[in-house]
Parts: sequence; C-alpha cells; structure tokens
Amino acid sequence: MIQLINAVLLTLLAVVTMAIVRQRSLFGVAILAGIYSFVMASVLIVLDAVDVAMTEASVGAGVSTVLLLATLHLINSTETRPIRRNLLALFFSVGTGAILVWGTLILPPFGTPDAAIHKHVAPRYIADSVKETGIPNVVTSILADYRGYDTLGETTVIFTAGIGVLLLLHRARRRGRAVDEAEDRG
Repeated sequence: MIQLINAVLLTLLAVVTMAIVRQRSLFGVAILAGIYSFVMASVLIVLDAVDVAMTEASVGAGVSTVLLLATLHLINSTETRPIRRNLLALFFSVGTGAILVWGTLILPPFGTPDAAIHKHVAPRYIADSVKETGIPNVVTSILADYRGYDTLGETTVIFTAGIGVLLLLHRARRRGRAVDEAEDRG
C-alpha cells in the first residue's frame, strides 16, 4: 500500500514539475511551486521524515509561496518567450539526470538494514545519544547536539535570506511610493 502511495505522489510531483516548466504565467509558477512543496512534504511524511516534512511544508509551501507572490506584486507577472531554444542546456540536464539515475542503481534497496549507513553511525547514535546528551528523543539529540552547529548554520542562512527578501521588497515599495508622489506633483 505504501508503495502505491509513493508511486502516486511521485507521479504527481512529475506532473507538477512539467506544469511548472510549461507555465508562462509567473503567478501560476508560484502557485505550482507551493503545490510541489506540499506534495513533497507528503512524500516525506510517507517516508517517516516528519521533521523534514514540517520544514518543507512551512518554508517551501508557506513562506516561499508568500514571498514569491509578494515579489510578483512588484514586477510584471508574465514570462517573455525565449527567442531560441537552448538545446545545450537540455542536453546537460538530461545527461545529469541519467548519471544520477545510473548512480542510484548501485545503492542498496531503500530501508535495508544491511546498508552501509546503518552499520556505522546510526547504531552509535541509538545506543549512546540519550546517555551522552541527556535528551530522550534520538532525532532531537542529533539535530540539537551532534549537529547543533550545522542546524544553527541552516537557520542563519534561512533567516538571512528572509531578511534580504524583506529589505528588497521594502526598497521596491519605497521606490514605488516616490514615483507615485512625483507623478502627483507633476
């Protein structure tokens, strides 16, 4: 049953991706990007990565969609058609995708307990994290203690990006008001 749900969700992701590529309305792209993030959060829930799913839903489907729509309010919302198609970019994209798919063929099946990742660090975290950190939840102990600097860095990057977007939006709004005032005077 879970494989069927995964197949449906991944097919929906592919359909939304193709719709984004074909869309010429930037408003439509912003909405479809929010839908993509929501479906991706659903995939992560099925994969039992609820913490990552919550982040994807809040940042990807929530904050990013709002920021994209706010930015579209300040600019033209229709993409211009390219003069010529860039076949070199298509070639490299398809080639990179083929290499990535080929690389996944040598990986062990998903969830296999004999995979290399489950033999080294994971048993140590499961056995010693409560004793070493004093935090009863293993996932929280990994994110907050073992990977604390990494988590702080990720939070800083997201915060800085958000502040930058807000400053750009504020500057554009202020510039728009100055133009309106100049037109009222003239």
